[in-house]
Amino acid sequence: MPYRHLWRLIVNKLSDTQSSLSFLCLPLLLFSMLFMSGCNVSSDTTISTTEDEQDLRKLLALPAHMPLPAIPEFNPLTQEKITLGRFLFYDKKLSANQTQSCESCHFQIDAFSDGVSTPIGSTGHALVRNSQGLSNVAYNATFTWSNDTFFELEDQLNVPIRADNPIELGVTDAELDNVLSRFNEDEQYQQMFKAAFPDSDSGVTMNKIIFSLASFVRTMISASSPYDEYVQGDKEALTAQQKKGFSLFNGEKFECFHCHTGINFTVSYKDASTLSGALLFPFFNNGLYNVDSDGSYPKTDQGIFDLSSDPADKGKFRPTSLRNIEFTAPYMHDGSIATLREVVEHYVRGGTLTTSGINQGDGKYSPYKSELIPGFSATEEEIDAVVAFLESLSDYDFINNEKFSNPHKEN
Repeated sequence: MPYRHLWRLIVNKLSDTQSSLSFLCLPLLLFSMLFMSGCNVSSDTTISTTEDEQDLRKLLALPAHMPLPAIPEFNPLTQEKITLGRFLFYDKKLSANQTQSCESCHFQIDAFSDGVSTPIGSTGHALVRNSQGLSNVAYNATFTWSNDTFFELEDQLNVPIRADNPIELGVTDAELDNVLSRFNEDEQYQQMFKAAFPDSDSGVTMNKIIFSLASFVRTMISASSPYDEYVQGDKEALTAQQKKGFSLFNGEKFECFHCHTGINFTVSYKDASTLSGALLFPFFNNGLYNVDSDGSYPKTDQGIFDLSSDPADKGKFRPTSLRNIEFTAPYMHDGSIATLREVVEHYVRGGTLTTSGINQGDGKYSPYKSELIPGFSATEEEIDAVVAFLESLSDYDFINNEKFSNPHKEN
């Protein structure tokens, strides 16, 4: 796929590139400096770097088998911002009409998805995309279902908060001052904003809100599933059926791993040591639709095509993480597939057949469908095994973790 936004990527991510390069090269650099004549390198430098990493892992409660996520330099992670972001995430004062919060479309019990095909915004606007779960979003290379220009959570958060078509939380320019005043006039929030941004005297701003929300959401690390126990050495953590499903998942018959691989089960991935030049921005047409047999998707949402106007981009969406996939039904960008088994059957068939209505067509024969989804024969037993493996990615500690829960209910 041509990377139409490569130049913007280079410009926007230059600081991240420098940071990643420094992270990777630092041990070699320090080793070399120790043997250079005339250099005065104290051991404090190495200790400080180690302590910084340890502090970050502690803030994220990050297990040893999970890599450090990439944290943008313009928004360093602090406990104060995390705490503020948690309060804001659950506060309906963040919507213009005070009827919804971020939680309204992201429930912890559903791994921060919402259990419906597509949600309704705070003013009644019907949204066209399924609410994605938020497990491990800190590792995403891009954000939303199909946008190749949102590289950070801070970019994406503007959409649900500020967008006016469709309206989600509805903090448009006309409503902005009114919404900010609610927090500026709240004594508890005054204290939390001051603690989160001690070097600023500007009061509550939308940037501060977004930076705090992004910090909280980055802590939503899910890494305590049976699968995690298995890869850490507990070979009894998976059942025999799940082990078989794991093998099928990574085999050339089902080919799931081509789009869903790595620690976060998606090729759309980055962490603290990922160089910008190595980042992938994959979007695929998976044969969900083939309206009028010309490769089109429903006009309400045609994926990357809506940005590029390139017919080859019709129906291209980002492969999401499969972490906690059991909890995030219904599936696909529009919530059109109800169960996990039906998702696997969709890929076995090589596309979905829509037999009637305005979206009638057979996705199996879409001219734009990815070559990775040819369709194949599979037994019921094999399909059950793959579903069982996907269920091994369910992290019950994550969906019950108090640190992600609604803090307003504690008061």
